[in-house]
Amino acid sequence: MIDIAGWAPEPRETTEVVGAAPSEALAGMLDVEPPGEELPPLWHWLHFLERPAQRELGPDGHPREGRFLPPLPERRRMFAGGRFRIHEPLRAGDAVTRRTELASSAVKQGRSGEMLFVTVRHTFARDGAEIAVEEQDLVYRSGDTASRPERAAFQAPVVDAPWTLRATADPVMLFRFSALTYNAHRIHYDEAYATGVEGHAGLVVHGPLLAILCLELPRRAGLKVRELSFRARRPVYAGQPFVAAGSPDGTLSIHAPGDVTAMTATFA
Repeated sequence: MIDIAGWAPEPRETTEVVGAAPSEALAGMLDVEPPGEELPPLWHWLHFLERPAQRELGPDGHPREGRFLPPLPERRRMFAGGRFRIHEPLRAGDAVTRRTELASSAVKQGRSGEMLFVTVRHTFARDGAEIAVEEQDLVYRSGDTASRPERAAFQAPVVDAPWTLRATADPVMLFRFSALTYNAHRIHYDEAYATGVEGHAGLVVHGPLLAILCLELPRRAGLKVRELSFRARRPVYAGQPFVAAGSPDGTLSIHAPGDVTAMTATFA
């Protein structure tokens, strides 16, 4: 039984001068030109990073404890989605303050048992004025023995959409994105752990990377995104060809082999 009685973390504020180097590095990883001083939507994930000491990490590579990590035994974390509302873009060279707070938490029953759904809200301010608000939806469950992973499909999906971006994330790309986001979760680089302990069919492509690739579609079409929402539905694995698809009407999605819709998103 999941018990989070008394778990009520206080908000936290951190201030960072936004540097240009992380965006230049991500642009290189995506084989695109650097974006300039304005950060594209979601590229702020390369900033305000947590850098725990090695002794503070758990067996999965994530911190064992943290202000916004629920007190669950053998906790496993899944990135479920989120929302982002932009009043003004974050810009390189600006001093930006991020206020982080627990927005909501709820215990729900899933196919694999009880799960804790947590929403964390980040509010970004420049010179005391709010410029953006992000909400991240995270799912936690207590660890159990991994089931036998399903065999991953590798046939390229066929997608008909006004915008498409075809990609395959290999272990090198996953390593580079983990480095850029300081993400030490072993499902992204340790295949034996990902399959044998977590029950995946291979190395897992980061949910945030899939979301960023979705937003590349309107960005490359020259559209300004002011609001977006996305939901991670199924994992994509290293070596699987996938397609980011979208339309000017504001719909976006990630399609993986086996007729899998891995992520859905909307923007305005």
